[in-house]
Amino acid sequence: MRLRALLFVPGDRPERFAKAAASGADALILDLEDSVSAANKIAARDAIASWLSAPRTITTFVRIDPLDSGMAQADLDAILSARPDGIMLPKAEGADSVRHLLTLMGDKAVPILPIATETAAAVFTLGTYRDVSAHLAGLTWGAEDLPAAIGAATSREADGSYTDPYRMVRSLTLFGAHAAGVAAIETVFPNIKDLDALAAYAARGRRDGFTGMMAIHPAQVPIINTAFTPSEADLAHARAIVAAFEANPGAGALQLDGKMIDAPHLKQAMAVLAGV
Repeated sequence: MRLRALLFVPGDRPERFAKAAASGADALILDLEDSVSAANKIAARDAIASWLSAPRTITTFVRIDPLDSGMAQADLDAILSARPDGIMLPKAEGADSVRHLLTLMGDKAVPILPIATETAAAVFTLGTYRDVSAHLAGLTWGAEDLPAAIGAATSREADGSYTDPYRMVRSLTLFGAHAAGVAAIETVFPNIKDLDALAAYAARGRRDGFTGMMAIHPAQVPIINTAFTPSEADLAHARAIVAAFEANPGAGALQLDGKMIDAPHLKQAMAVLAGV
């Protein structure tokens, strides 16, 4: 499952589903949680179930309500028979939350994409996702709910960069995803009008080891896709590394373009080529 741009769409706005599917995103996240009022939950469930039941050409996740909300089971009952490609789990707290969700889904279980940093307790469970990795579509994080959970004024500096606590949880999510061997999905960029800043943000995510990113507006999708797609220069460099080692079997380290390359460089190059 290729997951570069994953585009959120409110579940009670079915008129937006087709447009979102045509945005170029690798996946939709049809939302039943924060973007849907309590009064609209039933209508949103029905709209999502209808979308899922029709033929579709795009991977579709559904973000359900949190496990402790009293609404998660009703969300699942409404949509699982229509076979979403995965469930996004908000307020997840490690492997135990994943196991709980699997129990609720029963024999209709689909892959799970936890949002892994929305409570204080969640931060201490990020290393446990490797224990349930077979059930995960990836791992992502959020910087909006956690400040409220701990009484912080904001997660960001005046220039928009994250403060130290949120840089930490971002890093721990990244390592937790890679420890579990699943996709590491960068969180959303909330300023939908500043596309240059989005491009820089997405590029930093890829540089740091994230493999994709969530979007909140269709205009963000092409920029995210570009950031998480290897350039021709990236591909040429990766092929050159692989060719150098193929030409020198048994070598532990080599020189390429005046720089030393060794086993980690080969591993990175093969990952770049495998993701195309």
